[in-house]
Amino acid sequence: MRIDSAINEYILSLSINDGKADNTVKSYTRDLQIYQNYLEDKNYLNLKEINPAVINGFLSYAGKKYSNASVNRLKTVVRSFHSYLNFKYGLSDPSENIEVHKTSKRLPVFCTKDEVERLMKTFLDSNEEIFDHALIECIYGCGLRVSECTGLKISQVNLEDGFLKVLGKGSKERIVPVPYQTKEIMKTYFINVRPLWLNTRNTSFFINKQGRSTYPRYVEEMLKRHVAMADISKDITPHKLRHSYATHLLEGGSDLRSIQELLGHSDISTTEIYTHVQTERLKENYLKYHPLGDNVKLKK
Repeated sequence: MRIDSAINEYILSLSINDGKADNTVKSYTRDLQIYQNYLEDKNYLNLKEINPAVINGFLSYAGKKYSNASVNRLKTVVRSFHSYLNFKYGLSDPSENIEVHKTSKRLPVFCTKDEVERLMKTFLDSNEEIFDHALIECIYGCGLRVSECTGLKISQVNLEDGFLKVLGKGSKERIVPVPYQTKEIMKTYFINVRPLWLNTRNTSFFINKQGRSTYPRYVEEMLKRHVAMADISKDITPHKLRHSYATHLLEGGSDLRSIQELLGHSDISTTEIYTHVQTERLKENYLKYHPLGDNVKLKK
């Protein structure tokens, strides 16, 4: 079997049989294209020619060209590809001894509650500012990805009962409650501002003053301005507001499973990063306030 045919079949299987999200399929496709290009450059065109030495050669090549994280991802993709062929066709798996090292996760940057309050106070009462405020409240108050927020349709928003039907990664729908303060500013925008800007049939909940659906880039740039106005020195992005939402929920006593559901994480391990945030803050407080704190070094 030719390498190119096998890769095409595997990519198709990821999408149709495994139901992987479009972005995941695109990522696998890019990585397998790197693998295929290397094999073709070395004139390995048939699967039977691939052995552990060939794969080690590829990983050595990748290690000189890409970051450790990228190489680790390539290892995972190559191993998954050959495992699929082994399962479906009974071919020997030349990748079975590849070791994928777990990369340490960086702790997410997030706003304190005081910083969130300062940020929200930077919005004024003009129509444009009410629109901007509603966007930021929606992202922080409901823990949405920026694309989920800008992609909201009117049919997904129920401000009377206070919940959103959010379409997340892999087209998975989840129900997210809308807190009171967020609900009020979203109502103000929807009742008083949106009708003034609507000039065509647009089913998006958030539309700009030209009557068009808004987009993530606008939110990112707008948030930067307001972060500066709030005198927050951190590099706060819409996604870091989502981190703030999750961190504040955990600090308030919410359990990880509930936070996983609210964020739309498919794997609980993704959500567990927030327990590390909480642990780091406990350590910082101990070292800062305990009488022995200056003399004690805690293991991270």
